[in-house]
Amino acid sequence: MAKTVFNAQSLTSGPQIQLLKSRGLSFINEPKAQHLLDNISYFRLKSYLLPLVQNKQAGTFKNGATFEDAYTLYKFDSALRKLICAEMEKIEVSLRTQISQEFSQTHGSYWFLNQSLFCNTNKHTNILSSIDSELRRSDDDQILTFKNTCGRTKRNIASYYGVADTILESWIHTFVYVRNICAHHSRLWNKTLRVTGAFPRKTAMPFIQTKVQNDKVYYILCLVRYMLQTINPNSSFTARLKKLLNDYPTVDIKAMGFPANWENESLWQ
Repeated sequence: MAKTVFNAQSLTSGPQIQLLKSRGLSFINEPKAQHLLDNISYFRLKSYLLPLVQNKQAGTFKNGATFEDAYTLYKFDSALRKLICAEMEKIEVSLRTQISQEFSQTHGSYWFLNQSLFCNTNKHTNILSSIDSELRRSDDDQILTFKNTCGRTKRNIASYYGVADTILESWIHTFVYVRNICAHHSRLWNKTLRVTGAFPRKTAMPFIQTKVQNDKVYYILCLVRYMLQTINPNSSFTARLKKLLNDYPTVDIKAMGFPANWENESLWQ
């Protein structure tokens, strides 16, 4: 099978601007645009230009499309990632605390050494090896990596957050996936997520009643808001999210999976 050859010419910011202009993109402030391309790079901004494209094959842009429109999307996405990432830290710390407390009470302080509590023995061996390496080279407090196990312990942890254990497990995978997107400064706002959290049939606290796409960022925002009801009941997350959306009124929230009248859900009250 013949290999695909990528031979696209590398262009500096000046020629990049001229190429974009030739395809119908306007620039309100060309010197600023060149500065942004020099410091952010065209390849990072390219994802935010895509919603402005009229003809994908020809690479031509819609009438009235500007470079500044794409940069606005870029700034919104950056603010969205920061908003989510700040709450992910609270969720992660809370989950680690509940896991550590539950396993310590049930299996003792050194539960993480018990291979029978782990689903994958090879991963458990690798975890212990990694911990040993960290302990040898650092005197900081170590964070013990956890792999969910079946049984009462997992159910107890999930019960603390008011959901079934299978639901919480799927949410944890989603949180890790989204956290990695944020950590690598990748596009999030209209992304179709590859790792998705399950929709719960029953929750102890208010959740959305409208079934929505669980592979869009809106569903992630719902999961974050739900978890914060336990972790930080007085969180200003909802107010900050609404302010962010108001600050960027041109952003298409439908592309993020927001349904009509989403603010009427009890979760967001």
